[in-house]
Order: sequence, then structure tokens, then C-alpha cells
Amino acid sequence: MALTVVGVSYQTASIDIRERLTLSYAAAAEAALWLTTEGLLREAVIISTCNRTELYCEADESIDPMPLLLGHLELPTQWIEPYTYRYIQVEAAAHLMRVAAGLDSMILGEAEILGQIKRAFTAAASQGVLGKCLGRLFQMTFSVAKDIRLRTGIGHHSVSVAYTAAKLSQRIFADLSQITVLFVGAGDFVRLLAQHLAALGVQQMLFANRTSEHADQLAVEFKAKSITLEQIDDYLAKADIVMTGTNSSQVIIQKEMVASALQQRKRKPMFMVDLSIPRNISPDIAVLEDVYLYNLDDLQKMVEGNKQHRLDAVAMAEKSVQEAAVQFFTWIEAQESFKMLSLFREKFEGIRDKVLADNLRRLRAGEDPEQTLSRLAYHLTNRYLHEPTRRLREAAFEKEAVLLALTKDLFELEYEIVNTK
Repeated sequence: MALTVVGVSYQTASIDIRERLTLSYAAAAEAALWLTTEGLLREAVIISTCNRTELYCEADESIDPMPLLLGHLELPTQWIEPYTYRYIQVEAAAHLMRVAAGLDSMILGEAEILGQIKRAFTAAASQGVLGKCLGRLFQMTFSVAKDIRLRTGIGHHSVSVAYTAAKLSQRIFADLSQITVLFVGAGDFVRLLAQHLAALGVQQMLFANRTSEHADQLAVEFKAKSITLEQIDDYLAKADIVMTGTNSSQVIIQKEMVASALQQRKRKPMFMVDLSIPRNISPDIAVLEDVYLYNLDDLQKMVEGNKQHRLDAVAMAEKSVQEAAVQFFTWIEAQESFKMLSLFREKFEGIRDKVLADNLRRLRAGEDPEQTLSRLAYHLTNRYLHEPTRRLREAAFEKEAVLLALTKDLFELEYEIVNTK
């Protein structure tokens, strides 16, 4: 049996391929149950997100689990197979750990994947498709991923412009729940900015746009207020944060507008982020006191710096992954040894029970106890040593020095082995 992972990810397949394979947690667990119930796999866990669908399993090394999964999902194997990958044994364990630690994510170091893996594991456990191998692997993976995040700080530095802009506002305002944000624009990028800031605690938002329809939609979504571009001057003094993201080729917010707003704000600071090209906020606003103005280039430099922080953490994280994967397979090999020891004891206990039963019958028939004990000792010794003696005699003739040396160490024999090679 071999630990195996097969799957597709954003690195190997486009979204139209990945979406065909996307499964809910319940559907993934049910597919794993079918694969194990049919006797095709011993254990199975399926992880399915927008960026990957992967099947982790314990199966015969000659079996490729991907066609089995695709067949169950009634998907054409020849259509998807060119985009799949497969890892076995240590590489499979290391791959899961890399995924859980965010090392294989579209955004390096992202934390969401670990929670998704935990939910997939829980769903699989509820279906009873986990055994000793995958149960141990996933628990070790959770521990390794947590340790990597704590020791390397791989997820601490934001690597998207929108999230960097949102996090930057926390440096200026201690309590974002008490501030007001004015967004100029109503496209997808502004929506993303609003989502990040809402997640950080912002509750009061204004959306200004040339056309009211899109601004109104965002206002409803975020329980905010929509205004026109012409009304910006009237609301600017109320805004603690101003973020622009439009396609306008003209400056929308002039220096005079901000200077007037600052007078009304009585020196309360204003954080301004211009993410538009061409710029929507006049650059000379930066000379005004109490204004913190950043443009797209400023934030991009911060993002690049953060990416370098994460890349610096990768080497340390990769080392932890490789060490943990080897440690996992050391444990696996130990289980095989324990199994052999169990069979070893079982075999010789069977011999003991048979010899003992024979001699008990002799005692009950009235045989002299001393004679019975002598026979018992002789038969046990003879039966226990028969096969090892035969094999060692063969080893001596075949000059198998390794087996002879192992026997000497195992039974602590005072004997010098001559290497005749």
C-alpha cells in the first residue's frame, strides 16, 4: 500500500477545468466513502476549493486513483487527465503539508486553505473513511502548518494592493469602527477595498460615482450611502479615509477641496489612497499637514517588500515540511515493524500453546512430571530454533555475513564472524 495524492490545481488547470471538479464538503466526503466502500481504496480524503481538487488516499501503488474519482463523478477521463498530477509516499505527505502551510497557494502564505483542509478532514471523518495512515498524516499536517506560520510569519505581510491599502489604514486609525470611508468609484476594485475594510471593522461608508446605479448597488451591499461626484465637496470633511479607483482621466479631488475639508475637521488626520491611473487625487495634496497620501506606486512597493518577506520565509518552511514528511514515514515504517513483531509473537505463542497442550495431556495421563517438564523444555527449544538454525546454516554456506552479524547482535553471541570475501 502507498500513500498517494492525485489532483488538479490552479498551477495545472484553468478555471473551466477546475470548476467541473469542484465539490462541496459533503459531496467530497460521499465520493471518498464510495471509493473506500467499493474496495478501490483503503482510506480517502478529498480536498476541494476554488483553486484545487485533490484526492489523498492509501492504495496499491499500481492503482491510479484519478480515473476512479472521475468515473464516479461521471467526468471524461481523457478531457481532464492531461491537467492532473500524482505524488506518492514522502512526496505526497510533503505536498499536503505545503498546501496546508500556504506554500502552494495562489497567494503565497494565505491562511484560508488550512481551514478548508480541516473542514474536509472533519467531513471525511464523519463518513468513516479515515484510517490510521491518513488520520496521523492530517493531524501531523495541522501541527506543521501551525508551527510554520508561528515561526516564519509567512502570512503576516499582505501581498495584494487592496489588502495592503486596507491594512495601512490601521496604522493611522486605532479604531476603524469609528471612522468614515469615502470611496470614489464603484467598480470591482472598489468593492474589494470595501470588503477588506469592512472585515477590519469599518461601519460607515460613502460611495461616490459618476453613474448612480453602481454606487447605489454598493451602498445597499454595505449598508452605506451613495452620492454623486459633484457632492464630494460637501461630504469630504466627514471622510477620515478617501480611496479612489475610477477610470476617469481627470483629477477629481483638488488641493483646495482637501484644504477646506481639513479646516472643518480641525486638524483630524485624513488618509487618502489614489489607486487610479491616471490619478484622481491631485499629487500636491501631499504637502498639506495632517494628510497621508499614497498612490498606486507607493502601495506596489510595499507589496513587493511584503512578497520578499514571504519568500524569505519559504526556505525555512520548506525545510520544516521535508523534515515532517520524513518523520511521518519513519512512523509508517515503525508500524510495519510493530506488525512484524506482532506476527512474530503470535507464531511462537502458537508453538508454545501446542507443545504445552501435548504435555498437559501426558501429565493428566499419569506421566512422571520431571519427565514431562524435560520433554516440554526440549520440544520448545527444538521447535523455536528449528527454522532459525536451518536459515543460519544456509547463511554460513552462502557466506551471508550481514545475516550472521545481525544474528550475533540480536542474541548477544560471543562469536567472531570471519569475512571471507
